[in-house]
Amino acid sequence: MPHESISVFDMFKIGVGPSSSHTLGPWRAAQRFTDSLVARHGLSGLRSVTVLLYGSLAKTGKGHGTDIAIQLGLAGEDPVTFDPGNIETAITAIRTNKSLAIRGAHLIDFDPALNLVFLYSETLPYHPNAMTFMADWTDGFQLAETWYSIGGGFVRKEAEETAAGSAVQLPFPVNTNADLLHWCRKTGLSISEIVMENEAAWRSEAETRAGISRIWTVMRECVYRGCHSEGMLPGGLNVQRRAAALNRRLIGDRAYHDFHSWVEAIRAGGNGFKYTLDWVSCFALAVNEENASFGRVVTAPTNGAAGVIPAVLQYFVIFCEGFNEEKILRFILTASEIGSIFKKGATISAAMGGCQAEIGVSSAMAAAALTESVGGNQRQAMMAAEIAMEHHLGLTCDPIGGLVQIPCIERNTMGAIKAITASQLALQSTPDFAKVSLDAVIRTMWNTAQDMNSKYKETSDGGLAVQIPLGLSEC
Repeated sequence: MPHESISVFDMFKIGVGPSSSHTLGPWRAAQRFTDSLVARHGLSGLRSVTVLLYGSLAKTGKGHGTDIAIQLGLAGEDPVTFDPGNIETAITAIRTNKSLAIRGAHLIDFDPALNLVFLYSETLPYHPNAMTFMADWTDGFQLAETWYSIGGGFVRKEAEETAAGSAVQLPFPVNTNADLLHWCRKTGLSISEIVMENEAAWRSEAETRAGISRIWTVMRECVYRGCHSEGMLPGGLNVQRRAAALNRRLIGDRAYHDFHSWVEAIRAGGNGFKYTLDWVSCFALAVNEENASFGRVVTAPTNGAAGVIPAVLQYFVIFCEGFNEEKILRFILTASEIGSIFKKGATISAAMGGCQAEIGVSSAMAAAALTESVGGNQRQAMMAAEIAMEHHLGLTCDPIGGLVQIPCIERNTMGAIKAITASQLALQSTPDFAKVSLDAVIRTMWNTAQDMNSKYKETSDGGLAVQIPLGLSEC
């Protein structure tokens, strides 16, 4: 089997919400297309750019900000550094002026209502998240490229057979859970140690540590920001943010002034079951409310499931005495490896596999990471991942109004709780007696994805999306 090399920084990407496949992916594809414009014919004389959106990108693209992401990508903005607070200003200027500066340098006529075409009834065979970029120059030269957003912010151009990182030769190549278990047994290394050794194929250990520290910083800033932001989520569903109110109720009169003092204030409330459960839910709500508001988040492994891993990591930091940079690093490394195995053996795209591919995978990642972090062995960590996914099999993707709000935000709380429960079960179990392996559940997930009706794969054509009128919700 050809080996696909996936780094921790492929699985965890810093970007802007609300969707990795519908926002971050198209943003990256637009950036890559501008690279082609420069390389193939230059920007001088470029007259127009038109983008065709197919399948799931067309059906739920407006709700996920696909049109916004493409315009910003064409303009040369980067999702890692672009200030989300400037999105409305930038997009309004393009719409009002009916012009767009490609890479911020070459101005062309561009009317989003005409140059972004939503083909609701057309789907390309390779992947439901497809887009075609077309450009023409004053001298008659034309260029067209079709790109696919394949989940988790990963993109692939039509006819590209492998991901860019696949040429990297790793000391411990892993395609399956069996491969990972083989290397753990042969070397005696933990999952996180195997991953750290592999990361050295791309960069120095110091660079890897610095990058993971940045991921953790963005995650915790997102949690803290989301727990202190109120108001209505954008998009027209009239969904109220809940994390801030829950944070206030749980904190009570305990004072704090920053993230670290906030952690101490939370710890001061004790570690009762209900109290802990409420905080895990609060953390997950906070991240996904930020995500739904076009905030800065980390794909984990996707934007729609971005709240699960930060919530479980916060639980580990606060309630399991895990506030240690080394432990946090190992948590993120372990989670990334489990996510990469799911990507290689199945999918992390809801448009391909339903929500089991997003919330299910993120829950499995978090379960394995938590298990290793609290002292579980390699097989217990893998068992925890299996348990978490096993109880997400068949989960559909049915966002109301094409927005990553209902039921997506609450599903992150469920995924986080299931991850913690799966970890506890694995820690109290002997993997020798497990009947289902992680590889078996990944195959089952992929088979389920292939059998799933397309209306349950991020199209908003089925499930809750057709049961709840827009702007309304039911208790």
